[in-house]
Amino acid sequence: MYILVPICIITESTMDPPDIIYRASWGARPALSTNRLYEEPAPFVVLHESAGSFCYHKVSCKAEVQSIQDHQMTIQGWDDIGYNFMIGGEGTIFEGRGWILAGSHITTRMYINNRSIGICLLGKFDDRHPPAAQLMALEALISFGVENGYIKKDYHLIGHRQIKNNNCPGKKMYSVLRLMPHYDPNL
Repeated sequence: MYILVPICIITESTMDPPDIIYRASWGARPALSTNRLYEEPAPFVVLHESAGSFCYHKVSCKAEVQSIQDHQMTIQGWDDIGYNFMIGGEGTIFEGRGWILAGSHITTRMYINNRSIGICLLGKFDDRHPPAAQLMALEALISFGVENGYIKKDYHLIGHRQIKNNNCPGKKMYSVLRLMPHYDPNL
């Protein structure tokens, strides 16, 4: 059984930055391009799931993030990992493309990539809710982005499934997403 954690975005101006594992620390391959977002701060936050293995320790999550980057660059031919950030089950946040670079997390409606921060929760959430630590890290990351001008204060929070006909994020995570502040059902 999983307990849903109420999501309430923090707005304190003295917020400490969330603990982020930066690219060099997780062994990221060099990016082949570094295109900036067209619109800063980003007006959209797009939530994804990896649909892969669950991970609950920094070591296993680091391996999962490396595997995602390898797949996206080698098999899919992308310039880098597609997401701006990824979050493991224990709440570890991994930097992908970071705050100011356009991702490639949306393969349709590419204009969204240039105007959004793509955040991927590591795991598959059709039959289970994300762990509380993962949701709290998501909340802290978005709050930090808003407070520091990387994400617009009136941003639109959407799931990948709203842009592309798929099940990402899974139905359990999507049910949580729909209760979060800034969720936009109209996109």
